[in-house]
Amino acid sequence: MLDKKATDVLILYVAKLTSVADYLVLGSAESDRQTRAIADHVDGALSQSGSGALSIEGKASSQWVLMDFGDVVVHIFRQDARHYYGLERLWADAKRVPIPGYASPPMAASKPVPRTRVHTARRA
Repeated sequence: MLDKKATDVLILYVAKLTSVADYLVLGSAESDRQTRAIADHVDGALSQSGSGALSIEGKASSQWVLMDFGDVVVHIFRQDARHYYGLERLWADAKRVPIPGYASPPMAASKPVPRTRVHTARRA
C-alpha cells in the first residue's frame, strides 16, 4: 500500500472487538485512479503470496474499496470519503499496530461529520 503512495495508513487490531476480522488496514488516496492502483497492488501482492481476496467491493466507483482477506480487511478510501465515514472513530477502542518505518496518523477527533439532508417533495 505504501509502495503506491497511500497516505494515513493505519493498522488496527480488532479481534477483541468483533468476530468479523482480526485486523483492519486503512489507507487513503488522492483520487479514484490512485485508489484503484492501490487496491490492484494490494490484491496482486497478496495473491502472489497465496492469500487471495475472498471479496473485493467498490472498485467500480473507487471512492472506498473494501478488500476481504479473511482475518484481514483492507479499506482504501479517497480522502474525502475516509473523512466522511470516519472508521477511525468507529474503531477508536482498537489497538493500533505500529508499521516499521512509518509514522501512523493521529486518531481522528470524535467531532461529528456534518451530513447533508436530502429533501423530497411530499405528495398531497
